Amino acid sequence: EQLEESGGGLVQAGASLRLSCAASDPTFSRYAMGWVRQALGKEREFVAAISWSGGTTFYTRSVEGRFTISRETAKNTVYLQMNSLKPEDTAVYYCVAGEYLEFGVTTYEYWGQGTQVTVSS
Repeated sequence: EQLEESGGGLVQAGASLRLSCAASDPTFSRYAMGWVRQALGKEREFVAAISWSGGTTFYTRSVEGRFTISRETAKNTVYLQMNSLKPEDTAVYYCVAGEYLEFGVTTYEYWGQGTQVTVSS
């Protein structure tokens, strides 16, 4: 797999989790990367993205102030720190990558397999 996610799990509301996405190809260090989630029975939803330099980030409104996206170029890894988790954050979280940084789910060419995040109330 070119993008491999880890860090999902089952937590209670208010807890924190950190997702990691390791890219196997050094080329991804020059790509924008991000996270998209899909809850059961719902459409995929953009969560956050970061430019290749790390200088620009986007967040969907529902996670602003709670989630932080970052990247570590030396490790070719992007992270999603999720704090104050809510039951509505429950979803499969996919790591995505692409040439351009955009707020959306259709523009990223590369997708990981996904990691489940479940938040109980």
